[in-house]
Amino acid sequence: MRGEVLRLCFPMRLCLSLPFAAAPYRALSGWQAASGQAARKITENARKSLASLKREHPRLEPTLAIIQAHNAPLVQEMNKNFAEEVGLRVINVCLPEDSSKDEIVNEILRLNEDPNVQGLALDLPESLCSSKILNAVKPEKDVDGLSDINLGRLVRGEDSDYFVSPTAGAVMELLEDLDGKTVLLVGIDGALGSSLQCLLQRRGAITASCLWKSPGLQSKLHHADVVVAGSPKPDSVPKSWLKPGTTIINCSPDLLSEKHSYDQKNSNTTENAVCSLAVAMRMQNMVKNTERWIQSQQLRKWDLHCLKLQPLSPVPSDIEISRAQSPKAVDVLAKEIGLLTDEIEIYGQTKAKVRLSLLERLKDQPDGKYVLVAGITPTPLGEGKSTVTIGLVQALTAHLNINSFACLRQPSQGPTFGVKGGAAGGGYAQVIPMEEALYNRLVPVVKGVRGFSSIQLARLRRLGINKTDPETLTEEEISRFVRLDIDPSTITWQRVVDTNDRFLRKITVGQANTEKGFVRQAQFDIAVASEIMAILALTTSLKDMKERLGKIVVANDKKGEPVTAEDLGVTGALAVLMKDAIKPTLMQTLEGTPVFVHAGPFANIAHGNSSILADKIALKLVGEKGFVVTEAGFGADIGMEKFFNIKCRASGLVPSVVVLVATVRALKMHGGGPSVSAGAPLKKEYTEENLQLVADGCCNLQKQIQITQLFGVPVVVALNVFKTDSPAEVDLVCEIAKQSGAFDAVPCSHWSDGGRGAVKLAQAVEKAANQKSSFKYLYSLELPIAEKIKVIAQKVYGAKDIELSPAAQSQIDRYTRQGFGKLPICMAKTHLSLSHQPERKGVPTGFILPISDVRASIGAGFIYPLVGTMSTMPGLPTRPCFYDIDLDPITEEVKGLF
Repeated sequence: MRGEVLRLCFPMRLCLSLPFAAAPYRALSGWQAASGQAARKITENARKSLASLKREHPRLEPTLAIIQAHNAPLVQEMNKNFAEEVGLRVINVCLPEDSSKDEIVNEILRLNEDPNVQGLALDLPESLCSSKILNAVKPEKDVDGLSDINLGRLVRGEDSDYFVSPTAGAVMELLEDLDGKTVLLVGIDGALGSSLQCLLQRRGAITASCLWKSPGLQSKLHHADVVVAGSPKPDSVPKSWLKPGTTIINCSPDLLSEKHSYDQKNSNTTENAVCSLAVAMRMQNMVKNTERWIQSQQLRKWDLHCLKLQPLSPVPSDIEISRAQSPKAVDVLAKEIGLLTDEIEIYGQTKAKVRLSLLERLKDQPDGKYVLVAGITPTPLGEGKSTVTIGLVQALTAHLNINSFACLRQPSQGPTFGVKGGAAGGGYAQVIPMEEALYNRLVPVVKGVRGFSSIQLARLRRLGINKTDPETLTEEEISRFVRLDIDPSTITWQRVVDTNDRFLRKITVGQANTEKGFVRQAQFDIAVASEIMAILALTTSLKDMKERLGKIVVANDKKGEPVTAEDLGVTGALAVLMKDAIKPTLMQTLEGTPVFVHAGPFANIAHGNSSILADKIALKLVGEKGFVVTEAGFGADIGMEKFFNIKCRASGLVPSVVVLVATVRALKMHGGGPSVSAGAPLKKEYTEENLQLVADGCCNLQKQIQITQLFGVPVVVALNVFKTDSPAEVDLVCEIAKQSGAFDAVPCSHWSDGGRGAVKLAQAVEKAANQKSSFKYLYSLELPIAEKIKVIAQKVYGAKDIELSPAAQSQIDRYTRQGFGKLPICMAKTHLSLSHQPERKGVPTGFILPISDVRASIGAGFIYPLVGTMSTMPGLPTRPCFYDIDLDPITEEVKGLF
C-alpha cells in the first residue's frame, strides 16, 4: 500500500473519544513531527489560558476526574503529565474491570454533584460505553463531548456550547485540504461517528460510513480518499482494495492496551507522539470548560419560572389563597437560583435547608443591594411589614425580572394562640456534691485510663491550670475545677416555652425532696426571645455560633464572677443540637420567588431580625445587581434601630435602603382616633375619609423618617393601602412623607394584587438603592452602658431623660466590672408607643424613660434593659386566636389558622 497510514491509538477505548496516533505507513517522521508540534502548541495555549484564569482567580484549582474500569497505566501517566504541564489537577477513579453499568452510573452521578470537580471523562471498555452511561455525565462537565446534548449542540453549530471529542479533534487536526474529498468511516458509529461526520462535512468532505463486513466495501474503499477506521483491518480485506495515495487513520481501541503486541513497523514512541495530540486536546477542552465553569459561577439573572397569580375579589383568607397555589418543588427553585445539589437538604416538597458551604463557594462574589423593611408605630393589628416584604420581592423578581430574595423570621407559636411577646431565657439547675466524689465522676477511669475531655481541658485553661494529667491536680485546683460555686440569686438563665402563658411569669422550682432544699424563684420566657434564638440570628458561622454559645452567662458565682455555658461544659452539646438549625430554610412566595425563613427573635424584647447567615447567603445568590429584602420587627424605633446598631455591627453589612411601611389606619390612630383592639370591629373613623385625622397622625410617620435619617440611609415610604382608604387620604400621606425627607412614597396593593401591586414600590427602591449612602451607627460602643441607653431614649424615642432603678444600676455596675460594658444595647420596650406607655400615641415628648432592670445576653452580644413594666412572657388576650382554629376530621384541613 502506497498511501499514508496514521494510527490514532485509543487506550480509553473508542467510545471515550480520546485518540492516540501511531506513525504513518509512509513518511513516518513527517506525521510524528506534525502531531508533536500541534500537541505542543495546544498544550502551551492551554497553559497560558489557565494561568490567566488563575491570576484572576487565585484560589482556582480546576479538577478533571477520569473514571476507568480497566488497567491502563500508560493512559494514566499521559493524562497526569499533560495535566501537570497545563496546570490542571487530575483524579483517576479506578473501578474494578467487572463493574456493572449501574455501578459506573452511580460513580458518575457522585462526581456530577461534586462541586470540586469541573470536568469528567470516561475511560471504559467499549462494551460499557452505552448511551445510558455516556448521558449520565452532566453536559456542563462533559469535556470529551460524548453526551447527546453536546452532540446536538455540535450538529446545530452552537459554537460556544459544545466540545469536539478529542478523537474527532485529532483526526481533523491531522487531515488537510478535505474540500471535495471522500472520507469513509469504517467501523465507527455512536458519538465519535456523529462528531466526525459533522466536522468532515463542514470542511467540505463527502462522507460515508460502513462496517468491514458491509456489502460493497471494495467499491467504497476504492473511491475513498481518506479512510478512518474504528477497528483493525481484517486479513480478508486486501490492501489492493485501496486506491493509491489513500490516507488511513486507525482509531482502533486496542493499540495501547496491555493486550496489544506491537509489530516492528509501528514504534511505540511514534504512537505516543501522536497520542500526545489527543491528550493535549482533552486538556484543552478541560481548560475551556474551566472558563465556562467560572462564568457559570458569576451571578447572573436567574432563569426563574414565576408562578402566575389570579387574584380574586373579595380577597379570600390567607390559608385559602395558599391552598389555591401549586408551589414549585423546592429542588427546582434551588436550581433556578444557582444552588448546587449538595448545598441543600430537602424536607418534603417545598422546604429545604441550605448548607453554609455555599458561602465558601461564593465568597468572591459581590453582594447585592441590602433593603430593610421597617414601619411606623403600629396598631395591635400590625401594619403589614411582612406582606410588604413579600410583595416587594415578588414585584422585583416576578414583574421586573430582577434577582431578589426575601429573608424573614420564622413564626412563633405565641401569635398562633394569642399575641406576640417574649424575652431572653433558658433553663439551668445545679447541685453541688463533695469535691473528690464529683471529681471522680467528672473524670472517671475508663479502661484503666483517666483523662480530661476537650471541653474540660478548655475549662482548665480558663482557670489558668495548664495541666493535662488528672492525677497531677492539687486539692485546690480540683476544688476550683469541680465547683462553680453559683450564687442562686444571680441565675439569669430562664426556662422557655413557645406559647403564651402568663402564669409562668413567676414560678418556684426545686421543691422535690431530691433537690435537697435548693428552692428558688424562677420564670419562663417565650422561646423566640431566648438568648439561643438571638445567637442563631446573629451568628456568622458554625465556629462563631459555638463560641457565642460558650459565652452565655447563666449566673454569677459567689465572688461575683460570671459563670458561662462553657463553665458548665455544655457548649459542644448545645452546638450539636443547633447544627441543623443554623442552616436557613429555603421556601417560596406565592409567585415562586425565593424566601429564606430563619430565626425568630421578637423585636420588643429581643433584637427582632432574621438571621445574618440567611442575609449573607441571599446577598451572594442575587448577585451585584440583585436585592435582598429583610424585615425588622414592629416600628422603626424598635426593630430598625436594633437592626442597625446590633445586627449590622455583627454582620458588617451596610444597608442600601429602608422601606418604611405605613397605613392610613395607624396614622389615624396616632392623629387621635379611637383605640384599636385585636378582635374588635374598627370604629367609623377608620372606615370613612377623615383627612384631618390622617394629617395629625403623620407626625408619627415624620418621626420615624427622622429616626431612619439618623443612620444616613435613604428611606422609601410604602403606604399599605386598604379598601377603606380614600384616594385623597393616600395622596395626602405620600405628599407629607416626601416633604418630610423620604426619597419617595408609594401606595401599594400587594395584599390584593400580589407582586403586580408593588411594582411602583420596587421601582422606587431600585432608584433609591443607587443613591449615595452615608450609613453610620447611632452611638459608639465605647460609651458607658447608661450613656448608650440615654442616646437611644433621647434621639430615637424622644425622651427627656432616663431613670435607672436601683436594681438596674446594680446590674449595670456589675456588667461593667465584668468587662461587658462595650456591648451594644437591645432595649426591651413596648412596640405600641414611642414611649414606655402603650396608650401614648403620636410623638410623645418630655417623658422620663424608666429602666426597671438590665440583663445581659453575652453570647448574643448585647445588654438589654427592660423599660417600665415590660414582661418577658406574654399572656393571652380575652379572646385568643385558638377559638377560631379547628381541624376537619374528614379532609384533615386546618381551619381558622390565618
